[in-house]
Amino acid sequence: MTARMLRLLALLQTRREWSGSDLAGRLEVTVRTVRRDMDRLRELGYPVESVRGHAGGYRLAPGADLPPLLLDDDEAVAIAVALRTAAGGLTGIEETALRALAKLEQVLPRRLRGQVTALQTSLAGIAWESRGPRADPALLATLAVACRDHEVIAFDYTTRQGTTTPRRAEPCHLVASGDLWYLLAHDSDKDDWRLFRLDRITRPVPTGRRVPPRPVPGDDPAAFVAGRLSAAPTRHRAVATVRASADHVRARTRGLGTRIRPLTATTCTVDASDDALPYIARTLAGLDTDYTLDADPDVLDHLRETAERTLRALAGPRSSD
Repeated sequence: MTARMLRLLALLQTRREWSGSDLAGRLEVTVRTVRRDMDRLRELGYPVESVRGHAGGYRLAPGADLPPLLLDDDEAVAIAVALRTAAGGLTGIEETALRALAKLEQVLPRRLRGQVTALQTSLAGIAWESRGPRADPALLATLAVACRDHEVIAFDYTTRQGTTTPRRAEPCHLVASGDLWYLLAHDSDKDDWRLFRLDRITRPVPTGRRVPPRPVPGDDPAAFVAGRLSAAPTRHRAVATVRASADHVRARTRGLGTRIRPLTATTCTVDASDDALPYIARTLAGLDTDYTLDADPDVLDHLRETAERTLRALAGPRSSD
């Protein structure tokens, strides 16, 4: 296989469809040469389809067999399971891993997808119960493809009040924060940017409608998400004034982002407010220096009960006379 054909194959894996003229421009060859290279890829077993339409085009499709010179069945299943597990259970996974998962599942034969799903089900929850953000790997893969292709996606979304409504949005980025994954998208009905928690998204359906890339305000998706999360209302308020610098606290905690604000060179505030009382307790327990706390009464009650339970456990069983 020539270097040009390898580059052609790489281009086909980065987008769902390519026009012949676009590929010719990228490769600096004629459209006729592109057609010949496509025929050669088909001869080698790659599932290249011709797309009908005004301009025509090409795309990679799931094949009856894996393309030769890439992976055998066992290798493909092993890599797909590893990528799904990493996407669903490891902290700080990079966008490149999600792109790799999207590329592999795009050409994975149907007969192997069942094996991947079965293996993934058997592995879920064994080794990664408390290691960072978790999400349904299949949902992550679906949304990763939609972000890559700038394809409008429809789904059902459950709000924090428990109401489920149908939504349509332009997916832009997947961002992990603390123990959760978020989809940053432009809501078609609200005509505004929205954050969607992945654990509240169900029944995602790609619509087939693509839109031009939409720039995120500030050109920094992670910072935009952190700002929105910091400003979001919470059920329970808890703000700690910590006797340590913001850099010190930031280096010893994760997922707090803009919730850590410097006061002086040696003090800062940590906004531990959350909808769940146990999460507030875990955040405060992670601070390794003294602090004062401004919190709602229900937060203080929960912390007292937690502390008393811990002290009883440390005291050990009472001996009987």
